[in-house]
Amino acid sequence: MPAGKYTLRIEQGAYCARSLTYKDANGIPVDLTGCTARMQIRDYVEDAEVKLSISTESGGITLGGTAGTIDIEILTAQTALLTTDGYYDLELVSPSGEVDRVLQGQVLVYREVTR
Repeated sequence: MPAGKYTLRIEQGAYCARSLTYKDANGIPVDLTGCTARMQIRDYVEDAEVKLSISTESGGITLGGTAGTIDIEILTAQTALLTTDGYYDLELVSPSGEVDRVLQGQVLVYREVTR
């Protein structure tokens, strides 16, 4: 199934949380038991430098098992470091190692004025 497209809007210096449910073509939540997830933000898709990286292993992403939920949490200290727009994708890795890109898109950073 092709990755969904979503523009991620982040307010610099503010807590950012998003929650979604990953469903199959029939609208049934996909069982994420045993899966891991990872997400990276870069200025451009081709860039070697990663602006932000979160995962189930290092923190920032929580998977909801049979409910198919994916909770993304970007802490205030992390968003404070984002100064320009960019691009991201969110990948799930199955217990057997298969990678499925579930979400991708542009990141719009709304710069902080009050510091």
